[in-house]
Parts: sequence; structure tokens; C-alpha cells
Amino acid sequence: MLSLGLLIIRLVVGLALAAHGAQKLFGWFGGYGLKGTGGWLESIGIKPGYTMALIAGLAEFGGGLLFAAGLFTEIGAVLIAATMLVAILKVHLQNGFWVTANGYEFNLVLIAVVVGVALTGAGTYSLDYLWLK
Repeated sequence: MLSLGLLIIRLVVGLALAAHGAQKLFGWFGGYGLKGTGGWLESIGIKPGYTMALIAGLAEFGGGLLFAAGLFTEIGAVLIAATMLVAILKVHLQNGFWVTANGYEFNLVLIAVVVGVALTGAGTYSLDYLWLK
């Protein structure tokens, strides 16, 4: 049952983060693409906006897919956690904890989940398990 639980966590969190990255990279799912996201990042003082949008989008998209698949799970987790940490420091921290005030609550939960799974292992329903078996 542990591996099934880990699979559910990895799929939900990983695919949600991959979709979030796809918003930045491709403008999918109502996102603004690299140009729009880059412009927003520039407007809040993160420069160069386009490049930072590309880095964040690749980390979320790639990290999310790795995490969901349980392939190089620790690398996926690091990519996600690093991106969420930057989001906390650059966007959410000054708003306090609660997500209802655009705070860092959700980002912190994501960091805890991906670090927890990385420390626990991806489980038997993962490509890591098949690869390392």
C-alpha cells in the first residue's frame, strides 16, 4: 500500500507541477507562455524575465514529469523544491504564510511533499524501481 500511496502523491503533485511549467513554457492551460510570464517576472523585478521564465518553466515541467514517473525522483524533487523556494523568496514571503493572501503556504507544502518522497523513495510503482532493480 505504501507504493500505491507514493504513486498517487507523485502523479498528482508531479503532473500538477508539469502543467504549471507548461503554462510558462507553452502558454497551455491558460498560461501566458514565455513572453507573458517573462514580462510579469520583469514587472516584479526578476530579470532577465524571459530567461528566468524559461528556467522556471523547464524546472517545473521537467521536474514534474520526472517526479510523476518516479524517474530520477530525487532530481525531479530538487528541481521542484528549488523553484518553489525561489517563488517563496521572490513572490510570496512578503505576503505572509496564508495562500489566501498570496502567501507561501502552498509552496511550502509542495517542498515538504517532494522532499519527503525523495527521502522515502519513489516506491515500487516507479521507473526508478525498475531501473535500479
